Amino acid sequence: MLFPPAKQFPDQIHCSKMGKSLLLLAVLAPCMGLLPVSAAPVRAVGVENQYADVIAQIGGPYVSVQAIESSPAANPHDFETSPAIARKLSRAQLVVRNGLGYDSWSGRILKANPDPRRQTIVVQDLFGLARNTRNPHLWYKPQAMPLVASAVAIALGRLEPAHQAYFQQQVHLFDASLKPWYQEISRFRTRYPHIPVAVTEPVADYLLKAMGCDIRTPWPLQAAIMNGTDPAPQDTSFQVRLLEKKTVRFMVYNRQVTSSLTRYFLEKARAGGVPVIGAYEIMPAGYSYQKWMLAETAALYRAAARETPAAGTH
Repeated sequence: MLFPPAKQFPDQIHCSKMGKSLLLLAVLAPCMGLLPVSAAPVRAVGVENQYADVIAQIGGPYVSVQAIESSPAANPHDFETSPAIARKLSRAQLVVRNGLGYDSWSGRILKANPDPRRQTIVVQDLFGLARNTRNPHLWYKPQAMPLVASAVAIALGRLEPAHQAYFQQQVHLFDASLKPWYQEISRFRTRYPHIPVAVTEPVADYLLKAMGCDIRTPWPLQAAIMNGTDPAPQDTSFQVRLLEKKTVRFMVYNRQVTSSLTRYFLEKARAGGVPVIGAYEIMPAGYSYQKWMLAETAALYRAAARETPAAGTH
């Protein structure tokens, strides 16, 4: 909040005095470079907490943000909704969700609770992606959050027109804050062009491709692990050969989606001396989106340089 919470006025103070005080504050606020904060901030929900973080960064004191999926210890694909979650979404004035089937339950809740003033941002639509796009983990795209931040500013501007300039200023600050991450991506591409890597599933594939990595794991194997189905034996054998023969520099796995097969690959990688990096689907506590992506990228850089054996991200 730009202003401290209002104190209760004593009963003996006459209302006319309160009115004069408030009028004086309203006159002086622009001269003091202050923007008045709405008594009721915009109720916003980021279905995944990384999107909630961006809403908070753009909306500042003018939003009250909640995240629904916020546990980095849970498998997001097994998420189960509840009446409390449905109420939270139905009351929201602004919602950001991923799309691509990743959080389709939230779309159904919103459709069942229409609100003509509600602003809904689906990240899939910002990219113009088809419903059958293979990899739903859009927040690992370096281009994703600037699009989200800009869309959030526009949506908030519709809900709070008086603060449009503030929201746009926050977008500029947000975009500038991503530059250190982009620089690390560029540095990696220059130092390790086309570096061969393995993955268990595509959680960080967008980032790996942006960094110029050559992902050797067959896509059908990645999709099978992501969707909890049985992969083809030949794909499993191919992955094992990658690890046993050390034809990849490191392997990335999803910390939140593990199975007996992924644990088997982890054992093979560690036995073969292939560094292992754990990536998250949901942003861990204590991070902003920018710090999270920098941490993930730094872990990949260390693994490529073989500075640390079989290290996790955090």
